[in-house]
Amino acid sequence: MKKNKRTIWRGELTTTGKLARRGWLFMSPGFFWICFFLAIPCLVLVLVSFCQREAYGGIDFTFTGENYSRLMGFGGLLGWTPDYIMILGRSLLTAAITTFFCVILSYPIAFFIGSRQGNSKYVWLTLLIIPFWTNLVIRTYAWFLVLAPEMPPARFAAWLGLIDHGAALYPGTFAVYLGMVSTFLPFMALPLYASVEAMDWSLVQAAQDLYSRRTRVFRCAILPQTYPGLSIGIVLTFIPCMGMFVVPDMLGGAKYMLMGNLIQQQFGVSRDWPFGAAISFFLMTITLVALIIIRKKGLKHL
Repeated sequence: MKKNKRTIWRGELTTTGKLARRGWLFMSPGFFWICFFLAIPCLVLVLVSFCQREAYGGIDFTFTGENYSRLMGFGGLLGWTPDYIMILGRSLLTAAITTFFCVILSYPIAFFIGSRQGNSKYVWLTLLIIPFWTNLVIRTYAWFLVLAPEMPPARFAAWLGLIDHGAALYPGTFAVYLGMVSTFLPFMALPLYASVEAMDWSLVQAAQDLYSRRTRVFRCAILPQTYPGLSIGIVLTFIPCMGMFVVPDMLGGAKYMLMGNLIQQQFGVSRDWPFGAAISFFLMTITLVALIIIRKKGLKHL
């Protein structure tokens, strides 16, 4: 049989059937790990999303699509309402703006660290990853001190007339974006740095020798080489931004509602687990579609 065809693999005389069984044996721990901690919870999440909420916050396994129609704005006492759609749009906008500023800031950081020599490069890399050593809540609380009324940023904003004298720069949209960008900047800068380290600088020099403008040098010689790191950084930044709830809740004063805050509210305060599961599955679907688009289309056509 073709399945048991004899072959030589790394100096060992064996059959294709034995190789296949050996491959499945090595793959089985990771396969069961993914099934147990990812696939099964996702299936449970989908199942719960079609259930109903009991009177005291439990799960009534009476299947219905009411949670998804409610997410689309239907089913309320006032008829159709765009509240949840507006929250989704605000989440997409916040994630897009945060990702944009992370890209703008990460390119200079990546090239700066990549141009360092000797041990100084590792010092700057350490400074870049230091935020990972501190809990996100503590880092967000630190912005309360930076944006306080007596600190220079708030005083400068008051001098410009942007805020009242004696007022803080939080809660508000500016504080939310500042906290989001500072939180996700390392997730963008580190993959870009890895791509910068592997760049072929002869292509950049050739473009400069041909008197290309700086924008054209970047677009034709630098961007294609850093695209792998850029695409990974966008995925690591945009997707977590969609589900973030700590930063908007703290720096937005519980008034800047995103999809992550909405999910946290359903599983926490409201105890409406089926509706929270529906929101989570809907957000996962959007994330999966975005990943497929990035995987197939990428940024090459921009």
